[in-house]
Amino acid sequence: MTQKDTVSIKRTIAIKAVVTPSWKEDADSELSKAISGMDKQLSKLEQEGQQVVNNIRNQSANPLDPRVQDQVGKIQQQVAAKRNELEEQKRKLLQQQIQVRELKIDQIVDQGQIDSFCDVSVGDNLIKKMQVSITVKDGIIQTIDNL
Repeated sequence: MTQKDTVSIKRTIAIKAVVTPSWKEDADSELSKAISGMDKQLSKLEQEGQQVVNNIRNQSANPLDPRVQDQVGKIQQQVAAKRNELEEQKRKLLQQQIQVRELKIDQIVDQGQIDSFCDVSVGDNLIKKMQVSITVKDGIIQTIDNL
């Protein structure tokens, strides 16, 4: 059996962005689109929920029957729960949009992570190999840092 001196491992690399007018505009635009999408989902949810309730009532011989009312109540609860979930997501997007608008030019912000592979050998400092970040400005890599 032979011993390997090098092995390839997966690591996560932090991506940081330098805030520029273009970056702020793009981020704000993306958030605006997401917020608009949430509004559309909320509207669609309300319409579909009302349509289901109307269908249940129309298909029933007696819309005032307690079983029908119970079924309608359950549908309305499900719609309300989903509405609350979507509204919470929308609130978070609105908060992010406010934060983006308050960022200062040349400020560095976390933008995400990517996975990468690197080779490690006997004697390497594993912590240094794992702690890497890339800083970009308008999509152009500015620095690659070992933290």
